Amino acid sequence: MSSYKAEYIWIDGQKPTAKLRCKAKIVPEGADPPIWGFDGSSTEQAPGSNSDCVLKPIFICPDPIRGGDNKLVLCEVLLTDMSPHPSNTRAALVAVAKKYAEFDTWFGIEQEYTLFSGARPLGWPVNGFPAPQGGYYCGVGSDEVFGRPVVEAHLDNCLDAGLGIGGINAEVMPAQWEFQIGPLGPVEVSDQLWVARWLLYRTGEQFDVSAALDPKPVRGDWNGAGAHTNFSTKYMRENYDACIAAAEALGTKRELHIANYGDRIEERLTGLHETCSYREFRYGVSDRGASVRIPWQVARDQKGYIEDRRPNANMDPYVVTRLVVETVCGAASA
Repeated sequence: MSSYKAEYIWIDGQKPTAKLRCKAKIVPEGADPPIWGFDGSSTEQAPGSNSDCVLKPIFICPDPIRGGDNKLVLCEVLLTDMSPHPSNTRAALVAVAKKYAEFDTWFGIEQEYTLFSGARPLGWPVNGFPAPQGGYYCGVGSDEVFGRPVVEAHLDNCLDAGLGIGGINAEVMPAQWEFQIGPLGPVEVSDQLWVARWLLYRTGEQFDVSAALDPKPVRGDWNGAGAHTNFSTKYMRENYDACIAAAEALGTKRELHIANYGDRIEERLTGLHETCSYREFRYGVSDRGASVRIPWQVARDQKGYIEDRRPNANMDPYVVTRLVVETVCGAASA
């Protein structure tokens, strides 16, 4: 009987920042990947005395690494009674997305990351530092851009997997890059971002390079790494006042969002390096030093979307999109 390989991918229970885990199952041709299980005592999701956890497939796409008919299978983690595991942040997002479905929310997430060779950012000198920031952003040339073969391979893998990837670019710090997922609904963009992250790590293995979502990978006068989150409702896409109302709503729950936008956020949101301090909140048109940016074309067109610039690169997209929907749509419904 013919079969295919299904790579099961899930999010573990590590704190403060969860990790991706994966393992492969051979599935008969024509059959869907079934519910499976794993040892939760090895992923900080169960004690050894009651270690079984459940993997429920929730997003399946072609596997561009193995090719052929093989599949990637993103799963959510359940307890053995089939209820969501405490580490399962997706379940709460699904409930909120359903509650505010009438708003037709869209997200586009800009995932920044840093490529490393061993303990050093890729291409950085063994002793000392590269030239100061300035020429690296969207740069070209081997003296300014490090890791392009990895980035291009990752882009191809995301496209071959059918993910909604929108583009790539070199970022402000050398060896730092970005890819964008969306626009998609909150659940879809979060599922696909997790798969795109897995593909980034897996692609890096082939080049002996690792990718880090560290929000401040290098101390000193270097940019941190974020996951800028672009957001709109159907009302924002029709009316500028709704964009302003959304930005103002986010300001009413500043502390809640900051506490859930990624570990060590205070190291990145300092008020320097294109950030607003985590201690304050402000929004503005075309202002990359604001907490929330309103793009210039949105102000011109009097409709569109806003960009929450606060989330860290290491944020959980299920948590961030849930909070944005709850805060903005909840305020609009009040």
